[in-house]
Amino acid sequence: MDIEFNSVSELYERLKPALKSKVQELKRDGYTYLTCEDIWNYLKEKKWQNSRNLSLNEMVDDIFNSDNTIIDDYFKGKLNKKTRRVYFDEEM
Repeated sequence: MDIEFNSVSELYERLKPALKSKVQELKRDGYTYLTCEDIWNYLKEKKWQNSRNLSLNEMVDDIFNSDNTIIDDYFKGKLNKKTRRVYFDEEM
């Protein structure tokens, strides 16, 4: 039986228990500032960007097996870009 989702937000809600579990793992490893949305955005923009027809279990596997350091590096890179953008916008 294939499960189909009508929206990205519906898929996100379905994956939220796995994302929350990953957040707990990250917190245990000292990454206390990362959220479900950070993991979701990393996977969506980096891991799943060119993927098609992923199954739910493949996505859950990706959530659990994503390297914590890589997620953190992605988050810090996004944060750094945002900080630079705010800084340069204020300078102009």
